[in-house]
Formats: sequence, structure tokens, C-alpha cells
Amino acid sequence: MPGDGRTRALVVFLGPALAAIGLFFFVPVLAAFIMSFTDFDIYSLGDFRYARFVGLRNYLQLFEDPLFWKAMGNTVYFLIVGGPLSIAVSLGAAVLLQSRLVRFQSFFRFVYFAPVVTTLVAVAIVWRFIYHPRFGLLNFFLSLVGVHMIDWLGDPHWAMPAIIVLAIWKNFGYNMIIFIAGLQNIPASMYEAASIDGANAWQRFRRITLPLLAPTTVFIAIITMIGYFQLFAEPYVMTQGGPLNSTLSIVLLMYQQGFRWWNMGYSAAIAFVLFACILVVSVIQTRLQRGRGE
Repeated sequence: MPGDGRTRALVVFLGPALAAIGLFFFVPVLAAFIMSFTDFDIYSLGDFRYARFVGLRNYLQLFEDPLFWKAMGNTVYFLIVGGPLSIAVSLGAAVLLQSRLVRFQSFFRFVYFAPVVTTLVAVAIVWRFIYHPRFGLLNFFLSLVGVHMIDWLGDPHWAMPAIIVLAIWKNFGYNMIIFIAGLQNIPASMYEAASIDGANAWQRFRRITLPLLAPTTVFIAIITMIGYFQLFAEPYVMTQGGPLNSTLSIVLLMYQQGFRWWNMGYSAAIAFVLFACILVVSVIQTRLQRGRGE
């Protein structure tokens, strides 16, 4: 039977991949979900019998923990401020590199994309020296215009903005490449027709570029939101969540609870709360954009 042959081919070609996904993704996720309802700790690693089922206690304790709400507030702040700025910088760079005003476009694309493929830990260490309050380049240049020394990573008011600037510089090149691909799909005839009708550059950007880039923008907004919700390496390397927990993120809190204090069950509960937040925000973003499109 032709249908049997097609089914056999699907099993042969897709079976190994689906088995690997199930073994290395779904099984660990299911195990972590079960763990979130237990008091799994360092003793349970040696003997699973020490893990006790505690029901919703981890989740109830989580919502009563002021440190969790502090980390959630920091993560949301990083997302709300850093996300739109990163998208705006990416779009601006893409539009600039697609214009006829810039020469050596391939070179600039390489330069702007280079931070994306650079190891984040190495980048964070370099930026720690840039932010150094006494010997950093940033304070040196600011001193030339009369700005006094700022302790960028030691001041609770400046630590998160400093990390946001680093994250934007590190990640905007990836989104820029996607925006460039979207811009290349816009017919040049539309811009020519708008120019003939008397539209200036801003009107062409507002009436043609932005509407036609809407699907690309939605995709970039979602992946940026997911990535920024998982803020970890930057505060871990640069501030360890300080000063005064001003850069403590949800993922960093999850790491501390799981691998510093060995509260694995509590850490798993944090992970699934984070997953729920990402899922809800992604659905809202998609539906809002779909409503605008209709």
C-alpha cells in the first residue's frame, strides 16, 4: 500500500530525531515538572527516597518570597527598557545599511554582527573593565566633558542600565540581519511610486517600511522577549546579582537556588513560573499584532 510506504518512510527518517527530542527534552522537562512538587535537594541526589512530595508548597513559597518579586521586577525592567531599545537600534542599523548613503555595506554588516558570535562571558569581562569606576574607558571619556566618576556596576541605580547597554550592543546585530532580510523583500517600486507622489523619507518609512516589516518585527519582538526574559550571563559575570540585588534576574535566582543552595525543587518551580510568563507574553504579543493586521 502506498500509505504504508509513506508511513514507513516517516518513521525511518523522523523516528531518530523525535526519539532524541523526547529523550533529551521532554523527559527532562517532565522530570523537572515533577521535581517542582518535591523538596528535592542535595541529599536527594544521592538517594531519591529523600525527596518528599510537598504539593504546591514551592509555588506558594515562591509567591511569598520578596527576593522572587525583586528578581521579577528586575527582569521586567530589563525587558521593557532593553527590548524596545534593542529592536529600535537593530531596525535603525538595518535601514541605514540598506540605504544608498552607506558604502562598504558588507564590511559594516560583519562589524555589527561580530558581537553576536563572540562569547558572552568574554564580552562581559571586557565590559567590566570599560565600566571600571576609576580606570574604565567610559568614565575617562565622560571626564573629558566634565562628568564626574560613576560607579556603573556598584551603584544600584546605574547597574541595570549598564547591563542593558551591554545587552543591546551584544545582541542587536542578529536582529539587524533579520530586518535586512525583511527590507530586501519590500519591492523597490513601492518606494519609487511613493516618491513620485511626493512622499518624503519619513513618510515612506512610516507608511511603507514599518507596515510591511510588521511580520518580521513580531518575530523579532518575540525572540527578543524570550531571550531577555532569560537574562543570566551578564549579571552573573559582571555583578553576581548586586549591588543590593538590583541586577538579580529570575534565571540568576533560579541558578542560585538550584546550584548554590541546592534547593532543586524550589528552583524547578521558578523555572516553570518563568516558562508560564514567557508563554503568556508571547501569546499576547501574537494576538495584538494579529488584531492590528486585521
